[in-house]
Amino acid sequence: MESYTINEVAAMTGFSTRTLRNYINMGILNGEKTDGVWKFTPDDFIDFISDTNVACGIKNKINAQALDFLADDAKKENQICTVMDFYVSDEESGEISDFFCGQMNRSSHNSVAKFSLQRNGKNTRVTLTGPEDIVSEIICGYYSR
Repeated sequence: MESYTINEVAAMTGFSTRTLRNYINMGILNGEKTDGVWKFTPDDFIDFISDTNVACGIKNKINAQALDFLADDAKKENQICTVMDFYVSDEESGEISDFFCGQMNRSSHNSVAKFSLQRNGKNTRVTLTGPEDIVSEIICGYYSR
């Protein structure tokens, strides 16, 4: 079964791993710790990002990501900021998060591109920012799968 690490959940939400550990301690984020490593199922992740308080925090992180992109008017290379809204089922939302998380875990992408995922009912929002070649490659990969 597919699972996410705490670093992957951090990448998808914009929260730090410390914040995620606080959510674990509060019982808001559920997962399993095996051999000292936290693992979260797609259902754990969807339940977490669907929590009203968590969703608000993620929304703020996503908005900040887009605003930071717009505020940086001294970029040294071509950059893209894209927001994709999907009206999908829980299963499709899980597939979307799996795809984008997998892409962001590629060593060539994770240090230069940023990714956020937000869920609100059947609406799933993906925000990507980074160098145009990497963001374009990720988007083309999603639509050609």
